[in-house]
Amino acid sequence: MIVPVGALVNAGAVVVGGGLGLAAGRIIGQDLRDSVFQVLGLCTVLIGLKMAWVAPEVMVVIISCVLGALTGQALGLAGRLARAGDAVKKMCRSGNEKFTDGLVTTSLIICVGAMGLVGSLEEGLGGSPSILYAKSILDFFAVAMLASVYGSGAVFSAGPLLIYQGGLTLAAGLLQPYLTKNIENSLVATGGLLVMAIGCNLLGLKRITVENLLPALVYAVVIGALTG
Repeated sequence: MIVPVGALVNAGAVVVGGGLGLAAGRIIGQDLRDSVFQVLGLCTVLIGLKMAWVAPEVMVVIISCVLGALTGQALGLAGRLARAGDAVKKMCRSGNEKFTDGLVTTSLIICVGAMGLVGSLEEGLGGSPSILYAKSILDFFAVAMLASVYGSGAVFSAGPLLIYQGGLTLAAGLLQPYLTKNIENSLVATGGLLVMAIGCNLLGLKRITVENLLPALVYAVVIGALTG
């Protein structure tokens, strides 16, 4: 049986980085937290822009996001994820008002990306988990900054990350024959637009309900398969 070592290391890096961020958050002042938040927002927008740049066709991303928004709104995904986050908060008996926002936002940032997708599949197909090791370093610093502002909710994003990347690693053999380059690019580009939306939220611009856009990733796979 394949052991998702890369996913385990990545989740561990999130926990350790988040723990350091929690400690730092108790020390640094509010002004410095705001500055860190702004820098993180700018970096997130930049990462999303770089991801979206690989779009095979811009219309694939547009159609995926429009259909995703309609589906997410109809399913009430934002509310469902908020309730799930509140349930975790209740289990942990946390009094942190930003717990749920931290959990959802951090999970989206570290899960929606090319490195997690490609790295997990590569390890699952017998390759090296080196991509996930590199991602672990990046996530360590990103979650440290997020935890310094959001608190403990950011640390618990290690759970969704482990489930997502570990699941991809274990299912890689089944998915590999169907994952064409066009599907991969469509998925990464659409995910990049979602990451940019997260960055806009971090910068305090008009609030975008990214949770309701998550079905866009499914549509990106379907449209990428049909147009590939």
